[in-house]
Amino acid sequence: MKSSQTLNYILIIFGILVAMYAKVDDSENTYLLILGICCLLFGVFKISQTIPSKKDQDDNFIKEDE
Repeated sequence: MKSSQTLNYILIIFGILVAMYAKVDDSENTYLLILGICCLLFGVFKISQTIPSKKDQDDNFIKEDE
């Protein structure tokens, strides 16, 4: 589990760095920019799957009160 989360954070950082590097030059490299954005979004997507939904949290809170 920990290695999976670490890989997701590395993907996010890698995506940010590649996207920033692609935008540095006057003639931006579109393929590098797309690669960076895809890595960034994939990492964020994988991390967001580990966060429980608010509805599940509210249901658990109501059940504990009863």
